[in-house]
Amino acid sequence: MIKISEEIKKKFGRRLLTNEKLANYSWFNLGGPAEFFFKPENINDLIDFLKEVRPNKITLIGSGSNTLIRDGGVKGLTIKLGSSFSYVKLLDNHIVEAGAATQDKRIADFALNNSLAGLEFLSCIPGSIGGGIRMNSGCYGEDISKILHSVKAINIDGKEIELAANDIKFFYRGTDLKDDLIITSVRLIGKTSSKEDIKNKQEKLINQKKISQPSQVKTCGSTFKNTEKKKAWELIKESGCQNYKVGNAKISEKHCNFFINENNATAKDLEELINKVKDTVYQKTKINLELEIKIIGQ
Repeated sequence: MIKISEEIKKKFGRRLLTNEKLANYSWFNLGGPAEFFFKPENINDLIDFLKEVRPNKITLIGSGSNTLIRDGGVKGLTIKLGSSFSYVKLLDNHIVEAGAATQDKRIADFALNNSLAGLEFLSCIPGSIGGGIRMNSGCYGEDISKILHSVKAINIDGKEIELAANDIKFFYRGTDLKDDLIITSVRLIGKTSSKEDIKNKQEKLINQKKISQPSQVKTCGSTFKNTEKKKAWELIKESGCQNYKVGNAKISEKHCNFFINENNATAKDLEELINKVKDTVYQKTKINLELEIKIIGQ
């Protein structure tokens, strides 16, 4: 339960909204409203707000490329970083700093333009780098943990902290970072190389993604994590789930670990489809698929 006074609402103006439609912030284009929605202008604005409101819990929204928001919306406080948190710059010959709201593809392109190798895989990961750190995003044998130098963040009390990569425990598609820790910027390590080699690798990865994954549809990427024994799509296909549909939620014909909002599905449709596939795969294989996407809300 959170209470926000009229004085606080007046102080933060249009940056603090009530009953904001969260479907606008999800790649599924689904979800109910946020009870309170705050979009800070900068770090000082965020710190000031947290110290004024003193929330005991917050929900963070990044690019919404990996989040299914339930139809009932999100109670309490939801925070989404504003445009000033989207930037990228070179600190020295091999360290790149990026604001947490910066799109992964933009960072990959910046690294290419500055002849830095090792970040090419980011061109294939939808979403922003803050969320990428939190879930240790990766593809084609690479992941964030291999290129991270450090992160700056703000805790729920409004205190700034800095964490080296060694301070964070990384695992497959996850970290031990607290849910209410707000990453504000990251530093990534590249390796000097030729632009031609970097461009060739980046284009190869992008083409590989185009061939194997759906585009121009309402989806949030890989739904389930791969298992130690098999990839999630293999288990889905082998269990005969690839043609499952619930309401207007369906499974991509191009890649059966991608679930799609077709013709105005509800979040309930998507979640029921997810559970139906998960149950069937377990019945057929005794393997329990774990979600890669995040489901939030009521």
